[in-house]
Amino acid sequence: MSGVLARRVMRKISVSSFACVRWFPVQTGRSFSVAANEKQTTTDKPEEYYDVIIAGGGMVGTTLACALGKNSRLSDRKILLLEAAKSGFKPPASGFFSNRVSALSHGTQRLMQSIGAWQQIESVRAKPVLKMQVWDACSDALITFNYDDLSENIAWIVENDVLLGSVYQQLEQVKNVEIRYGAKVEECVLMRDGANRSKVRLSNGDLVGCELLIGADGYNSLVRRAMGSDNFSIGYNQMGLVATLKLDPTGSSGNATAWQRFLPTGPIAMLPLADDVSSMVWSTSVPEAKRLMQLDEKAFVAEVNAAFNKQYPKNNVVSEVLKQVNSFVSAATGQKLEPAPMVQGIFENSRGAFPLALGHTSTYVGQGVCLVGDAAHRVHPLAGQGVNLGFGDVQCLTNVLGEANYSGLGLNNLSQLVRYEQERLKHNVPVLATVHGLQRLYNTDFPPIVGLRSVGLTITNALPVVKKFLMNRAMS
Repeated sequence: MSGVLARRVMRKISVSSFACVRWFPVQTGRSFSVAANEKQTTTDKPEEYYDVIIAGGGMVGTTLACALGKNSRLSDRKILLLEAAKSGFKPPASGFFSNRVSALSHGTQRLMQSIGAWQQIESVRAKPVLKMQVWDACSDALITFNYDDLSENIAWIVENDVLLGSVYQQLEQVKNVEIRYGAKVEECVLMRDGANRSKVRLSNGDLVGCELLIGADGYNSLVRRAMGSDNFSIGYNQMGLVATLKLDPTGSSGNATAWQRFLPTGPIAMLPLADDVSSMVWSTSVPEAKRLMQLDEKAFVAEVNAAFNKQYPKNNVVSEVLKQVNSFVSAATGQKLEPAPMVQGIFENSRGAFPLALGHTSTYVGQGVCLVGDAAHRVHPLAGQGVNLGFGDVQCLTNVLGEANYSGLGLNNLSQLVRYEQERLKHNVPVLATVHGLQRLYNTDFPPIVGLRSVGLTITNALPVVKKFLMNRAMS
C-alpha cells in the first residue's frame, strides 16, 4: 500500500466545559517533525535503536521507566530514559526539606510499592495525613475528611526530591533501562517514510529511533507538538506560592492534619512534613504572589498566619442562611472549626512561585507515540491531584503495554494505545472538570455564590457516606 494513509479517530468528551468532539490524524506514511527551535532539521548521523524512548525524567517519566523495566512482560524490551539534568537525583540530606511536595494517594503508594521505591521513600521521609480540614474564609462553612477513629491515612505528603531519589535508586537495578543524562531533545520525527519507527535527535547530535516514543516532557511538551495535538488551556492569572514552614511545636501535636482555607483570592494549604514542619501552597494573584515573595521572613510569617486566622467580612444574609442550615446538621456532625498551627518561621530559600493553569490535550496517543502526565493534562493544585493523575497514567500504560507485548501485538499498536487513552480519559477528564469548577466556585466573594457553596459544603459535611465516597474517589 502506498501514498498517505490517514486514520481518523474520534474522541468524544462530554464533561462540563470540556465537552467537545476531537478528530485527529494518525500518520503512517508521512513524518511529523517539530524541533525545539521550531525549525525542521535533519542529520545523517547513524541512529541507535531502542524499543521505548521516554522523553522527560521528572517524577512521572522516571517512574514510568522503572515500572516498564520491572514489568516481567516487557523484560525483553530496551528502554531509554532521556533526562535533561546532568546527573541522577539523590534524596535530600537529613534536616533539609525541599519546597515542592506531593500528596500521594493510595493508588500512587501502591505503585511505588510495586516498583520497590516505597520502602526507600518511607526511610527518608513520608508524612501520613490522618485528617483534612477545609473551610471558607467568607463564611463559617467547613468540612473535615478522615477515616473512622483516624484508623487509615488519607494520603502521604512526600517531597518530590525524596520520591525522585528513591525511584532513581531502583532504576540503577533495572538492566533493560538506560538513563541518558544531559539529554536535551532538539527534534522529534514521528513515523518517517519507509520505517515503522519514530526518531529523536538530541542537542549533541545523537539520533535515536524507537518503536514507541512516550512524551513525559511536561506541559510545554515537544512530543505533543510533534503529534500536532490541540491543547486546550486556561490561564488562571494566579501563581502557586510555596514555602517550607517552621511550626510552633506546642500547637502542632504530631502534625498529622492537612489544612486548607479558601480565601477570596484563592486557597492556601498547609501540608505536614514532620512533627513541627509543614509545606505551604498558596494560590493567589500574580501581583500578590510577587509582593509576598519580596517580604522579609517576619512579615511573610505574619501574612501566612493571617491567611489562616484572619476574620474576613461576612454577608449577613449568608450568615443567617448558614445558621439555619447548621441548626439542622450540627447534631449530625458535632464538629467545630479547629485552628491551624501557628507558624514561627520559614526555612531559608524555601520560597518559590509558579504559574497556575488548566490544560488538556485533544488526544493522548498516535501511531507509535503517546503522552503521560503534564504533557497530556495539567490541573490546579487545590485538590492535590496533579501528580496522582500522572502516576495513574503510568500504571495504566504499563499494564496496556505489558499485555500488548505478551500478546505479540507490538508496542506501537494504535488499538492498544487507544485502550490506554480511553481508560485515562474516563478518570482524568472528570477530575479536571471538578477541580476547575471548584477553582471558579471559590475564586469569588459574590454573596449568592458564597451562600450556595457554603450550604453545599455544610450539608456534605453532615453526610459521612458522601464524604467517604469523595475521599475514596480522590485518593484511590
